[in-house]
Amino acid sequence: MNRWVYLFSEGSKEQKDLLGGKGANLAEMTKLGLPVPTGFTVTTEACLYYLNHGNHLTDEMKDQVMAAVEQLSVKTGKRFGDVTNPLLVSVRSGSKFSMPGMMDTVLNLGLNDQTVAALAENSQNERFAYDCYRRLLQMFGNVVMGMDNNDFEHRITALKKINGLSFDNELTADHWKQIVSEYKEIYRKKLQREFPQNPIEQLYLAIEAVFGSWNNQRAKTYRRLHDISDDLGTAVNIQEMVFGNFGESSGTGVVFSRNPSLGDPGLFGEYLINAQGEDVVAGVRTPKPIQVLADELPKQYSQLKEICEDLEKHYHDMQDVEFTIEREKLFILQTRSGKRTSKAALTILLDLHKEGIIDEKELVRRIEAKDLEAALHPNFDEQELKNHESFLSGLAASPGAATGAAYFTAEAATEAKARGERVVLVREETSPEDIEGIAVSEAVITSRGGMTSHAAVVARGMGICSVVGCERLTVLEENKAVVGDKVIEEGAILSVDGTSGRVYFGEIPMEEVTNTVALDELHVIWDRHAAIKVRANAETPNDIETGMALGAVGIGLARTEHMFFERSRLLQFRQLILADSLEERLDVLKDLKEVQKQDFKFMYEAAQGKSTTIRLLDPPLHEFLSKGTEECREVAKELGKTFNEVKRKTDNLAEVNPMLGFRGLRLGVAYPEIYQMQAEAIIEAACEVTLEKGYPIAPEIMIPFTIDAEEFARVRTSIEGAIQKSLSARKQVLEYQIGTMIEIPRACFVADEIAKHADFFSFGTNDLTQMALGLSRDDSPRIINQYMEAGIFADDPFQVLDVAGVGALMKLAIERGRQVNPQLKIGICGEAAAHPKSIAFLNDLSIDYISCSPFRIPQAKMTLAQTAVKDQKQVG
Repeated sequence: MNRWVYLFSEGSKEQKDLLGGKGANLAEMTKLGLPVPTGFTVTTEACLYYLNHGNHLTDEMKDQVMAAVEQLSVKTGKRFGDVTNPLLVSVRSGSKFSMPGMMDTVLNLGLNDQTVAALAENSQNERFAYDCYRRLLQMFGNVVMGMDNNDFEHRITALKKINGLSFDNELTADHWKQIVSEYKEIYRKKLQREFPQNPIEQLYLAIEAVFGSWNNQRAKTYRRLHDISDDLGTAVNIQEMVFGNFGESSGTGVVFSRNPSLGDPGLFGEYLINAQGEDVVAGVRTPKPIQVLADELPKQYSQLKEICEDLEKHYHDMQDVEFTIEREKLFILQTRSGKRTSKAALTILLDLHKEGIIDEKELVRRIEAKDLEAALHPNFDEQELKNHESFLSGLAASPGAATGAAYFTAEAATEAKARGERVVLVREETSPEDIEGIAVSEAVITSRGGMTSHAAVVARGMGICSVVGCERLTVLEENKAVVGDKVIEEGAILSVDGTSGRVYFGEIPMEEVTNTVALDELHVIWDRHAAIKVRANAETPNDIETGMALGAVGIGLARTEHMFFERSRLLQFRQLILADSLEERLDVLKDLKEVQKQDFKFMYEAAQGKSTTIRLLDPPLHEFLSKGTEECREVAKELGKTFNEVKRKTDNLAEVNPMLGFRGLRLGVAYPEIYQMQAEAIIEAACEVTLEKGYPIAPEIMIPFTIDAEEFARVRTSIEGAIQKSLSARKQVLEYQIGTMIEIPRACFVADEIAKHADFFSFGTNDLTQMALGLSRDDSPRIINQYMEAGIFADDPFQVLDVAGVGALMKLAIERGRQVNPQLKIGICGEAAAHPKSIAFLNDLSIDYISCSPFRIPQAKMTLAQTAVKDQKQVG
């Protein structure tokens, strides 16, 4: 025989799968001896059986329900349908995960034309009894019979209007009798049947209705939005009724053990005197703050406060508690972990730890990435967001939310910002030349590109929200864009949610920033548990300072090509690559060296002596070439060259596939003087900052795009010659390391040969993924989406490390590199490295650090600590 029903006295909090969250907690509170109205739970297994076998209660289920009802009668001294002492119950849903307001409830079940008279006599309150009866008729009609609730509400509204009354609690016993009579007439007309007078029939129908509500549309939508499985089912909790509408010494309310918006300790909630629970959430009357209860019913308030504190300690979490006071007696109807804002979630966890309620490992385990992410970035007000519908979506490339006027070029965005406007930059795709426009924008939207595209990487590094790869977006030349039949004109106000990847027309208010995250406290805790360190991908002083503030132990990737995106520097670099002779290049390099040296000094000062890895130039040269005839004319004019000279050189340097062309250390092989200049600038800047600031700087110089040991050795020898020459001239000694970025599959296979010449490896997961999978990181979102929809890919490999392919290459390279050089330092750069799913794999590799954009550092540190704590728990 299957067991479908459990008394509250038979269950526990560990049985949420079977009893649902509400039933398990009611059972637990019963075990704790709290004032819980007695009752029983029909299990989630019964629900699933009901839904999968014809939508009817089996005889076995009914027999077990009746046996539980009999136990309820014994405990309460009341019986269903008894005309002297009737048993009345509530019927409530309760799945494993809390789904507030998504499923259905019936109160006062057991009332009929006879038992309502008994309730009136026993309570000496006829008004109360008929108020309860009309509530049952209304809930039962709506929830169980599927009737329109407005059909009932209109009758009450009309009656109040006729009698010049404003609130339901002003209606008299005679008024409620009239409403009961009208409600029963509604049943007859709408359903062609009478309201069921048999309490057992009422109970069975109510249980079936709650089971059925698991599949109503709002419940399905809620589960989809909150990633809750459809296969869990809901339990049904049948519980003796207690009445908050029993006069002025009764009431009902909902209270949190801490403030769910701010996280502050102390009761937070509302209540109503002389009301039932549905009145609080229905908005029929304006509830009072819970603190007022301390004046109206001080004894009950004090008892409630003590119970909430005890429940919080027992469950190790902030609690959401429903209560009823019946004629000065307090009852607890439900407790569950309370919903809270992201900022409150972190505050509450830290406070629970400080108060000794949870230990440090539990604190680490329970922090959620979404809460940490939301706490670091601005977000739209959740209630306001519900009133807006997005018209465009793409990849959520950089989190946060922002509103601004749409502009379609970097120049227009910069000019608008100078006028005092908030700007959203909308582009087909961004390039290095757009950097100034990105920097002044509140948000960036592109129609092309993936999670590692230029727009995504730069926006993440700057902490600017971004949505990329919006395939339905077409950016037109006449400074406007279209999305289907919708047109985005220049200056149109857009609201961009970089966390969800959605874009809206108009301005959506932001949530009020009321507190900040105690990141310093969390960093100390995370660092105690994580074995792998986290560095920042950053090159500007602002990005480096942000990275340090967000917990980076150093700089893992400073991209020197990003230092040439500003217009005047871009011109200098174009002059370099368009030079026709070594002498002309050396003249340009002399000026660039001073510029670079100042860049590096600023970097070292911002990093304050922490480890700093600087990558030598690694741009596909096409990023810096003039685009189109008109731009060639402008460059020729600015450089004092003829149009034909510039056009000829640009055409000669053009490549069909520049990402696989003249870039990285290939530049150092062809033009060694460029890398020599950068190495000298790095070393000289380090020497000067060491003398001026006293920071112990040991530069880490990274040569990118290596495919062969001989190639790397040649470039290393070239730049070391320049370094030693510079140090000799200064008569200084400085420790430094020269390593390489492993981003080509061949480099992984010959890693043992490369390691003979390299001091460290840093894996570039973006390019390594691109080359291992044969997928363009900028042009592949459509392919990846198709593969994910088809179930070929579980995740986007540019966001989550491809463990089977790219991960295997990395593991091979690490093993071979360390065989030759056991002290070889290993780092991993690229956004996929910081993803929680990637970290689970990386944690098992013997690596020293990962490096990611500044705003992803806290999440990476958190995940590393959580993985370590999880491993410790499994070992223990």
